[in-house]
Amino acid sequence: MDRDQILAGLRERILAFATLRISRDRAEDLTQEVLAVLHEKYAHVKELTELVPLAFQVLKFKMLDAHRKSIRRGEYNQESVDDLPLADPGDNPMIQLDQKQRVDRLLAAMAQLGDRCRELFKWKLEGNSFPEIQKLMGQTSINTIYTWDLRCRKQLLSLMGGSWE
Repeated sequence: MDRDQILAGLRERILAFATLRISRDRAEDLTQEVLAVLHEKYAHVKELTELVPLAFQVLKFKMLDAHRKSIRRGEYNQESVDDLPLADPGDNPMIQLDQKQRVDRLLAAMAQLGDRCRELFKWKLEGNSFPEIQKLMGQTSINTIYTWDLRCRKQLLSLMGGSWE
């Protein structure tokens, strides 16, 4: 029996073994990879008694490698996009109402704050840092700004009923 006949028979055994553990397409790919390794790196191995264990050892490593790659890429427990429900393009009316009510409460509470707190919040929303706000407010200590910020946030929270929700 020559090497080509041995490899043809071995191919069927490798494919059958791999198909039991993974999908048919992936098993065929791995079988081809195993045969390529045997052909390129182990051309000197001629005996069936040596080729069979060698082929299955290479297959085992290839299957472990494929498994590790699929986990690393997030493909292992991946769901099909076709099985996922379509997202509703519009917001839920209840969510819209809840958000509108929160914004209204926030605006009403902001209107009740003093000028210093409103200015502080305005500058924070504009993206100014605390040292920048310190300069804008003309304060010598940054700790004063931190204290005002804490007091203003507490006052706003109490004006909103003790909860941001």
